Amino acid sequence: MTMLNKDMTLCISLSARPSNNGTRFHNFLYEALELNWIYKAFAPTDLGQAIAGVRGLGIRGCAISMPYKEDVIALVDRMDPSATAIDSVNTIVNDDGVLTAYNTDYSAIAQLIERNRLDAGSSVLLRGSGGMAKATAAAFRDAGFTDVTIVARNEANGRALAGLYGFAWLPDADDATADVLVNVTPIGMAGGAEEHALAFSADAIAAASVVFDVVALPAETPFVAAGRAAGKTVITGAEVATLQALEQFVLYTGIRPSDEQVRAAEEFVRAAP
Repeated sequence: MTMLNKDMTLCISLSARPSNNGTRFHNFLYEALELNWIYKAFAPTDLGQAIAGVRGLGIRGCAISMPYKEDVIALVDRMDPSATAIDSVNTIVNDDGVLTAYNTDYSAIAQLIERNRLDAGSSVLLRGSGGMAKATAAAFRDAGFTDVTIVARNEANGRALAGLYGFAWLPDADDATADVLVNVTPIGMAGGAEEHALAFSADAIAAASVVFDVVALPAETPFVAAGRAAGKTVITGAEVATLQALEQFVLYTGIRPSDEQVRAAEEFVRAAP
């Protein structure tokens, strides 16, 4: 194991509720590739000060998670097209004090839509209206989906996101059903106020073909567990986290690990208690 030393390159993540998934994934690959790097997760008390620290301390990379994906835009120097297209940031790369923002969530969602061969003719209920919801909605739109309804309690945000992509909006999904159910809210997230809640009703899950939860912690959310028990096609937040983290790793290091190394890193993440 690489010992801490003054020459190490540091990468971090900023989230209201950090998990060890990214930390384990990145540090495993640093070790596998013999890189003198280290990755640490933080829950910032002040986002502006945290980003100033990224710049001032020469931190190479910074992952951005809920709820900072939009707020961080005003704090960076440059926006890559991947972030500009959806006004949402999940990755910052520091080049000698110049902070460039990217979004690797979009590509992760797009890959999972393709990998699971989701039918673009399917109806979709997408719950959420924040930065990650923007990336998810854009990926579904670009995959050819048109029958998509944004479910968001915040009417202004929900209508704005729906209007951006020509989708419909509902304030809640109590009586709604669709072929594909997508949760892009903290519902079911470990440690949250709704940790044990279902993102969609049992009736909606029964009527659906696909259950897709972007929440990565825990890997088996109540929504995912219900979908799996009902025999549905299940896509998990852990899958999203791996794909987006891989692209972050490449942006930070300039190195693309082998498929075998990525699989080993995934297994290492899953093995965590």
